[in-house]
Amino acid sequence: MRPPTNRPGTAGPLHLLVLVAAGLLAALYLAWRTLAAVDFLYPVLYEPAGIGAHIDLYGPKNRYKRGFAETTRAEREALFSEIARSIRNHGRGLESLTYHDRNGRELGVLLRSPEIIHLRDVATLVHRLEISGLMALAVLAFHVVFLRRRGLRLPGAGRMFFLTTGAVLLSAALVLVSGPRRVFYALHEQVFPPDNQWFFFYQDSLMSTMMKAPFLFGYIAVALVVLALIYLWILFLLASAVTARQSPPPP
Repeated sequence: MRPPTNRPGTAGPLHLLVLVAAGLLAALYLAWRTLAAVDFLYPVLYEPAGIGAHIDLYGPKNRYKRGFAETTRAEREALFSEIARSIRNHGRGLESLTYHDRNGRELGVLLRSPEIIHLRDVATLVHRLEISGLMALAVLAFHVVFLRRRGLRLPGAGRMFFLTTGAVLLSAALVLVSGPRRVFYALHEQVFPPDNQWFFFYQDSLMSTMMKAPFLFGYIAVALVVLALIYLWILFLLASAVTARQSPPPP
């Protein structure tokens, strides 16, 4: 009589749902941190997004600040980097940002009070999302260990990835159909405090002008999704490898 074999089972739908949800959030967190390390590609996107020409057009039209069109590209990239760093540091230092002309002469304070308040709201949101991303990484790791100890294996990484990617692409298609700008504004209305200004005309905000908001954010969103999918593929490969089991050879 053949002795029973201890063949591994396959993780059920609930396990897969946890892994996919945690994997997506963890991948977005890793992509976000990667883009943050390179200033969200602002120096790379400066020319393709037409930021320089945009500043040349709207900088002189600002109703509150003067001389921003006299700044250099290097100065603008440095200011964007400082804003991004401040957002990841709970908004500290935003009020002290100043801009200079090509000779190093200080021209003024970059941000007005409503812009600082908005960027601090952004910093609070980013902090919460980063905590969620770290928690997702922890959930993913502990769940994979749990599955390994229970002898449960995952479907192939390719299958999980393509199913998840399909859902992501469907969501992206819905955003495109609805209108990216409309979705962008709707999210702002839901996420940020109603009494705090989040929409700024270019003539009123050097922040919006130097970022060419919201157009720059569209480029960054595409980079974020692409990079997140790469991280998701890597995470699924690792999860599948960790939970893989070799069936015992027949007697």
